[in-house]
Amino acid sequence: MTKQSFIIAIDGPAAAGKGTLARRVASHYGYAHLDTGLIYRAVGMKVRRTGGNPAEAGVATTAAQGLVPADLQAPELRDDDAAAAASQVAVIPGVRAALLEFQRNFARHPPGDAAGAVLDGRDIGTVVCPDAAAKLYVTASAEARAERRLKELRERGVDAIYARVLQDMKERDARDMGRSAAPLAQAKDALVLDTSALDADAAFAAALAFIETRRRAGRA
Repeated sequence: MTKQSFIIAIDGPAAAGKGTLARRVASHYGYAHLDTGLIYRAVGMKVRRTGGNPAEAGVATTAAQGLVPADLQAPELRDDDAAAAASQVAVIPGVRAALLEFQRNFARHPPGDAAGAVLDGRDIGTVVCPDAAAKLYVTASAEARAERRLKELRERGVDAIYARVLQDMKERDARDMGRSAAPLAQAKDALVLDTSALDADAAFAAALAFIETRRRAGRA
């Protein structure tokens, strides 16, 4: 009998720290990690590499159905081109259906025979893995998140001002929470972790303490 994967779902708005936390938690337990924010970018770039149009439903759906974890390692996925391609494929129902299955399969059958999986995104605990063993909703004030994003942009050499970054952050929050397909939402049984005044170590310690309670419950 195959042992069931221990699934950790980490959701939250942009720049709340969920990605950093998810990678650290996965490393701590030796679990597989999936940054679900990359999967639509990966599909879009798969289409572009073959000379296709990401907006073409049939081509994009085929690319989504053939997505493998290794595709998420492509360095260009953080570029603006990938973001543009992602926005084109993300509205295609066939792509969304294929990627929902990809995420669920990753969680239930983690690559590398890992004993568990950590997925971070917007709707992991509510839509993708509602049966996850441990769910966290990582958040922070819009002001704190804007400060972090501003720092990140300036470190990359991007000329940005706080007021504009804050406005963009608020507009993105409104889009993410108000969209009809898989909106950003907190699962009822998730631990809410507000990182506004927490550094990475404190956030990790709080998350670990909660996850350990869920692991113990699973062994009971």
